Amino acid sequence: MKKKLYPAIIAAIISLCAFTLALTNWNVKSEGATVEFSGGKINGSFKGLKADIVFDKEHPEKAKMSASIEAPSITTGFFLKNSHVKDALGVDKYPTIKFVSTSVSKNAGGYLAKGNLTMKGVTRPSTVHFTFDDNGGQGVFRGNLKVIPKDFGIDHNGTPDQVMVKLIVPVTKS
Repeated sequence: MKKKLYPAIIAAIISLCAFTLALTNWNVKSEGATVEFSGGKINGSFKGLKADIVFDKEHPEKAKMSASIEAPSITTGFFLKNSHVKDALGVDKYPTIKFVSTSVSKNAGGYLAKGNLTMKGVTRPSTVHFTFDDNGGQGVFRGNLKVIPKDFGIDHNGTPDQVMVKLIVPVTKS
């Protein structure tokens, strides 16, 4: 009985290792990453995206993604508006905006990363719709998400009802 069980255990370990190796760690090329937003009368961008991405397009359900951006990096192209937006985001007290996935799945248009978005000290469920262009050792994640500022306690005069965020994240295999 032991002789038959041993090869089965070895096969199971090899299969598990092969599956684990299929998942790929991706490093963000920060200089090429863009995080842009628009809503109402405001649009702009953030700089300095940082992310930990483990993703394989054949097994998205095993993916893990987390990303953060420094809220003070926000720019709208107009100094006074920058100041108002930074105040609304509370960047002095809450300098980081963060997303952590809880699940990733494939859909007809690409993939969905469901997770938790934290802004201004408030965490809410959020979904990033994205695609992934894999070019071997490099790739590009392109995504978007809708943010309702009031859900995060952002309700200054002139705050739009919703903000669309567009992401372009070039990556390399680590």
